[in-house]
Amino acid sequence: MSPLVVGIIGIIFLLVLLFIGMNIAFSMIVVGFVGYTILVNMKAALGLFATIPFNTVANYGFSVIPLFVLMGQFMYYAGVSGDLYSFCHKWIGRISGGLASATIVACAFFAAICGSSTATTATMGVVCLPEMRKYRYKDTLSCGSIAAGGTLGILIPPSVGFILYAISAEQSIGDMFAGGIIPGILLAAVYVVTIMILVKKDPSLAPKGDKVSMKDKLNAIKGVLPVLILFVIVLGGIFAGLFTANAGAAIGAFGALICMIIKKKCTWENIKKSCFDTIRTSCMIFLIMIGATIFGYFLAVSTLPASLAMALSNSSLPNLIVVLLILAIYAVLGCFIDSLPLIILLTPIFLPVINNMGLNLVWFGVLMVMIMQLGLITPPVGMCVYVMAGIAKDVPLMRIFKGVFPFVIALIVSVVIVACIPALATGLPHLLYGH
Repeated sequence: MSPLVVGIIGIIFLLVLLFIGMNIAFSMIVVGFVGYTILVNMKAALGLFATIPFNTVANYGFSVIPLFVLMGQFMYYAGVSGDLYSFCHKWIGRISGGLASATIVACAFFAAICGSSTATTATMGVVCLPEMRKYRYKDTLSCGSIAAGGTLGILIPPSVGFILYAISAEQSIGDMFAGGIIPGILLAAVYVVTIMILVKKDPSLAPKGDKVSMKDKLNAIKGVLPVLILFVIVLGGIFAGLFTANAGAAIGAFGALICMIIKKKCTWENIKKSCFDTIRTSCMIFLIMIGATIFGYFLAVSTLPASLAMALSNSSLPNLIVVLLILAIYAVLGCFIDSLPLIILLTPIFLPVINNMGLNLVWFGVLMVMIMQLGLITPPVGMCVYVMAGIAKDVPLMRIFKGVFPFVIALIVSVVIVACIPALATGLPHLLYGH
């Protein structure tokens, strides 16, 4: 049996294990180990376990992951979500569908300090849903906008998705963060336009909010000032080259702790929960990375990525069509597999294809992370929708999926725009770093 056939069988077997519910990290470890044993030998396969786990968790460059996760957890338990929503509510809540639009903007701000889609959905859902119900917003719009806004957590930097892609593709984390800013703003803007269109077609979805004085609007800025300062210091410092992404993450975590103290939320219980959640999330990510590395060794000896790259490079299809086909694969698999594992799993497979075509890896990474958002709001996984259903227990799950459908269309439109205009993802990195 040729190595290429073994590689294809390995991919199929991995998908079978995932569909029957086996943990993705252990699925990749099992398939990678068995495949490497078949193609090389048992001794070499056992040797992978002697080096890969330690090298993964002991790599200094990977310390950025738990530090950014800790920063997000500190800000979560500091309770900044209420201040963010209050700020957005007072500034744009008066327009048609303003509270839903304010939810999207607040989610974008919270995503910038959290980096997690499910955490953004859960936090903003608790804050925003009661307010929108107070103003008699229909559940389809309120729940749909919160779930859709939550997806921004994986796109707007600092994003764990970008960090994992940067590590897997050997790209600069700073480049990826810079590349995600404009597409993140674009997607949030398209979401807001979607809300305005929906409300214009059916005004009963969202009555207008109360008028707010300029004094109250200016006072609302005070509540978000610590968040904005921290965001500027962390990302501004990384972009300006004042410190590395690792140092920026450490500064961000310390700054988030200061925010907890300022907001009088720095209790022993909150510190303990923040650390526990950080450890749990980081261990999950590192275990997936170990599994993906072992699986990657198997793919390398199977020659599957190289063969795929050669086949697509020699095809007569335009580069954009090839990229859209790859994104379609991500979109389909994203409906069944969580976004972060999928980034680690598929990057080594399709990266040679993108390299062979001479395409920009930052642009491709941004597109990949954007399409991963689709799986967060589509069945059967749709984690942001399920989180929203857990908050709005009286709203049927299918009603939330119905409410999120217009935002699915908006997300696809945004992906196509960035795919057709690469400068939206590559312009800022080029301006900042010259490449």
